[in-house]
Amino acid sequence: MKPLKVDLCVIGAGSGGLSVAAGAVQMGASVVLLEGGMMGGDCLNHGCVPSKALLAAGRHAHAMTTGAAFGITPVVPQVDYAAAKAHVQAVVAGIAPHDSVARFEGLGVKVISEYGRFISAREVQAGDQVIRARRFVIATGSSPFVPPIPGLGELRHYTNEDIFELQELPEHLIIIGGGPIGMEMAQAHRRLGSRVTVLEGAKALGKDDPELAAIALERIRGEGVEVVEGAMAAQVSAKGGVTVQTRGGASYTGSHLLVAVGRQPNIASLDLEKAGVEYSRTGIDVKPNLKTSNRRVYAIGDVTGGLQFTHMAGYQAGVVIRSALFGLPAKSSNMHIPWATYTDPEIAQVGLSEAEAKAAHGARLEVLRFDFADNDRARAELATTGLIKVMVVKGRVVGASIVGAQAGELIQLWALMIANRLKIGAVAAMVSPYPTMGEINKRVAGAYYTPRLFQSARVKKIVRFVQRFA
Repeated sequence: MKPLKVDLCVIGAGSGGLSVAAGAVQMGASVVLLEGGMMGGDCLNHGCVPSKALLAAGRHAHAMTTGAAFGITPVVPQVDYAAAKAHVQAVVAGIAPHDSVARFEGLGVKVISEYGRFISAREVQAGDQVIRARRFVIATGSSPFVPPIPGLGELRHYTNEDIFELQELPEHLIIIGGGPIGMEMAQAHRRLGSRVTVLEGAKALGKDDPELAAIALERIRGEGVEVVEGAMAAQVSAKGGVTVQTRGGASYTGSHLLVAVGRQPNIASLDLEKAGVEYSRTGIDVKPNLKTSNRRVYAIGDVTGGLQFTHMAGYQAGVVIRSALFGLPAKSSNMHIPWATYTDPEIAQVGLSEAEAKAAHGARLEVLRFDFADNDRARAELATTGLIKVMVVKGRVVGASIVGAQAGELIQLWALMIANRLKIGAVAAMVSPYPTMGEINKRVAGAYYTPRLFQSARVKKIVRFVQRFA
């Protein structure tokens, strides 16, 4: 079979790879897309979409138990776990056509349903087909990391790749890992009726601002989730169902086990050495322009070991298109990339955290704060648990951290501010409809001017002068 010659070969049909393929082919490039697994990648099939659908089911169940303050008699929900999972699958199925082979072939992309591996610096093999391309984009994503805990390989355990296939409600779900995936699944399953224990070797939600994480964890624990920190799993056995013994000697027994301790890049089958592409245990090495050590090969998304978010891969796809198709200078940056953990309350972050900003800017830093409890809409919704912090240096926003209802929505304004290097006055000048949660952003921006206007002797002197002589 003759080699297939194209402008661009994309390896992996997750969010990043699909964005590159769709953008490039519609701009006139010839594109081949290789995917031996499921179109849509982890986010559609095992991650963002199914997890948020299950969280939504849990939220509806929880609402039935918490209406007393609104004058609604609480009731114990009758949870059909299999039906909740059917909802999850229906949501995935509804989105799947957008990421399907048929749609991309309709756009003009040549889709080959095989995994790709390099056979030279300019060629990839996919099944029986050899592809010779001017440029390659590796977008193979990541997979759950399963640590070598003694006994783990000898019993049934779940990861995010198969927990959504489970049809019976776990009586007692043990979760190893207290990061975003672990905590989201913990709260969802607790609200659907499971007992849940989370074992975290260090600090739960440890990558988030500690003050904000503590607020979220207090709510999660208050709902009945047992969160044990400093509990490194040392051994697992099938005793009593599933038993996890920690290094400290404590043991925890449940009916089901979910492992959620992190991700690892999907690079093992790519034969990167044959392409001269350098990589490490954490992922493929890329320059700021997302090129690898082989100038014809780019890598984006989770496989690079950076921020592992769907929207990050989508953003990097745009960087690659600018560089590979137009030959223009383009660099990837993390500073304006927001992220959110969809627990209740949500946690969201963009730019520098308070600790990072203090380390970078020292005394020049101002940290603006505003409590959700001082927002009228939050009071009406009884959603007063929350806090926003905005980090400002000489009037310019360098970071924002939020915990509370709709934090993932509220953070978007601050991502816009950082991306466009806008000053805090842009938000202070904005008019928000009343009453909305969005007023929280305006009020925290106003806190920048409070001492400058209301506590300034100079301002008061000017006002007195104007009132006397104007």
